[in-house]
Amino acid sequence: MPSTTSEQRDLASPAAASSTKRRLATQHVREARDRLTSTSGTRPVFDYELLRQFAQNRLSASPVILVLVGTIGLLSGLWTGALTSAVWTAGTLLIHLIVIRQCRRFLDEPPNTANLRSSRMRFIMLDLFFGMAWTFILVNPIGADEQAGTFMLFVMLLVVAISSMLASSLPVAVFALTLPVTIAIALDFVVKGTLHDYILAVMALAAEGYFSLLAYRLYSTTLATLEARAEKDALIGELEQSKSISDEARRRAETANIAKSRFLAQMSHELRTPLNAILGFSEVMKAEIFGPHSVPAYQDYAADIHNSGVHLLNLINEILDLSRIEAGRYELNEEAVSLNRVVEDCHHLLKLRAGNRGITIHEMFEPDLPRLWADERAVRQICLNLLSNAIKFTPQGGEIWLKVGWTASGGQYMSVKDTGPGIPEEEIPIVLASFGQGTNSIKSAEQGAGLGLPIAKNLIDLHGGTFTLKSKLRIGTEVIVTFPPERVMAALAPIHNAPPLIEPQADAASTQEERTSRARKALLATLG
Repeated sequence: MPSTTSEQRDLASPAAASSTKRRLATQHVREARDRLTSTSGTRPVFDYELLRQFAQNRLSASPVILVLVGTIGLLSGLWTGALTSAVWTAGTLLIHLIVIRQCRRFLDEPPNTANLRSSRMRFIMLDLFFGMAWTFILVNPIGADEQAGTFMLFVMLLVVAISSMLASSLPVAVFALTLPVTIAIALDFVVKGTLHDYILAVMALAAEGYFSLLAYRLYSTTLATLEARAEKDALIGELEQSKSISDEARRRAETANIAKSRFLAQMSHELRTPLNAILGFSEVMKAEIFGPHSVPAYQDYAADIHNSGVHLLNLINEILDLSRIEAGRYELNEEAVSLNRVVEDCHHLLKLRAGNRGITIHEMFEPDLPRLWADERAVRQICLNLLSNAIKFTPQGGEIWLKVGWTASGGQYMSVKDTGPGIPEEEIPIVLASFGQGTNSIKSAEQGAGLGLPIAKNLIDLHGGTFTLKSKLRIGTEVIVTFPPERVMAALAPIHNAPPLIEPQADAASTQEERTSRARKALLATLG
């Protein structure tokens, strides 16, 4: 059994690693394919979300742009004249309205039918025309007035700042809108040739660089947010898929458990019925009740048949007990139990078996222990399982110690210690599992089903106690089971100054005599 478990673990680890590698490879291939089919080097779904955010930002800021164009058009009329200002305002508003219309059209289209490449180029070209329009109105007033340079720089900074905020999800559109304005104004300042103009040109280029960097930072933040949301959605999808798989596995496990319970219930009946006949007739044949056998070997065969039947019946009972415990259907019939008496009875039952192997069993019982509130059958089964295991694995001439006493917390404990070969530390979880057997048990001539320790552990768990197994190779094994203090039945204190029970009866008798006397007197008075 241990070798089988280790082999399963070794097979499971490469399978899990292979599954992880396949999942990561699939993810890398999908990401590479998305980058190849994307227009911006990201996933196509991210391209759509970025364009959608761009369109939403332009629509939400549409009133602000209208006010800005109108205000700049009105102020620029002071330098360029009313006609030029009106033509520029009308043209710029027309471009802005076309951008708004394209944004609404893009948002109204379903995601699966939207042509991302053409929509992206359309937005970039419209922003380029929008930036060139701003270049026209800002470059035109140069030389008309001394204050034109300051006005140009202020408007340029305003346009670049607003454009960087609105078009941050599409960095190419930011450059298309702001670079024409910035380059034109910087060249105009440089052409003038004064130190003041040179400073203004450097400030214009520095502002362009700053707001471009800011737009890129906003773009990176937006993209990181989209990636985090996509990973969260993917994780939720994997969790839901894992949950559905887990639910399906749980349903199958429950179905298999029900089928197992029905199978065990049916097989227990089907096996016990012929076993009763096998045990009964083999015992009759072994005892030679109807006369001696003509061949002496038949008596030995009958004894072997009887012993095999008893072993099979015990195995069936253990499997059924474990099945009921695991299904939560094992009910404790609790009553007052003397732990000393139960352990002593188990010792007497197995004393002959231990004596045949030359094993000495020592009893070390704490005197005057109060009773436990427990299931006597379960406590007896725990003790028999532990003592049987100790006898089975203790070599001839070995010793076993049975101990019963108090725990430090006020409970009671039972200990079975032997001088057997011991259990390796790494095999202790195996022997405590159902049908688990260690290497020493496999080598032993008396092999069992591996259910004694698991049944004992589950039964003590039902009582709220603890199960501890200590073992050292070539030294021995000790199993300690403890019962909690809540199950120790303390004696009730005597009742002092209790009134005697005979006095109320005497009072009742005297009261009855008085009633009878009064009734007799009343009857005599009536007759007289």
